[in-house]
Amino acid sequence: MRHIDFNCDLGEGCGDDAAIVTCISSASIACGGHAGDAASIRETIALCKRHGVAIGAHPAFEDREHFGRREQTLPPADIHALVQRQTAALAAACDEAGIALHHVKPHGALYNLAARDADTAHAIADAIRQFDPRLWLYALAGSALAVAGRDAGLRVAEEVFAERGYDADGRLLARGRPGAVIDTLDAALAQVRGMLREGVVVADNGKRVPIRADTLCLHGDRADAAAFATALRDALRAEGFVIASPELAA
Repeated sequence: MRHIDFNCDLGEGCGDDAAIVTCISSASIACGGHAGDAASIRETIALCKRHGVAIGAHPAFEDREHFGRREQTLPPADIHALVQRQTAALAAACDEAGIALHHVKPHGALYNLAARDADTAHAIADAIRQFDPRLWLYALAGSALAVAGRDAGLRVAEEVFAERGYDADGRLLARGRPGAVIDTLDAALAQVRGMLREGVVVADNGKRVPIRADTLCLHGDRADAAAFATALRDALRAEGFVIASPELAA
């Protein structure tokens, strides 16, 4: 059996989480940095627990005005602190709900910065290791964050995106660039099939870039996320994949 983790960002107050959660195997929950509050965290954890979905913390630059998608210049010590602070908030809520925290996945600008900047990547990985070395780290496939996570002794799930475009270096195209967001389901499904069947993604310049896919992400804040989630789940099953969290897929 081939396995793939299917993950989505939840608890951001802008999507149909109740519909999405029935399609996925893991969720990264906003923990107050870019979105979310104590009430939304509790509600989203309960939703995930009810559907057997693995729960992760989704720490971000503390910039709710820009949804955590504006890059900030912070020293590594401050990044280390914000990752631990937000992860601890999510972990405490998980403890109250009687469920274990499964992973950490940075959000937005923090995620993209860590993908290319080794100092940021190591600050994040060290923060997770010091908090709980048993946690998985979700990191952009082939990125500096994936390397830093393994250097820190963490279990790393290399992540690919269903509806985001890539450049020739295997990085996500910056939002606002042509092709950064894939709008049609057919195009997203074609990209997913290429990544999972052939281990490649077609970059914006047409280059076929090798890519590793341990976990597949769909953004939960898009207006049609629930429909995308359902179609992607059905397509994965039709391709013969079992949708399961990373430790089950290993």
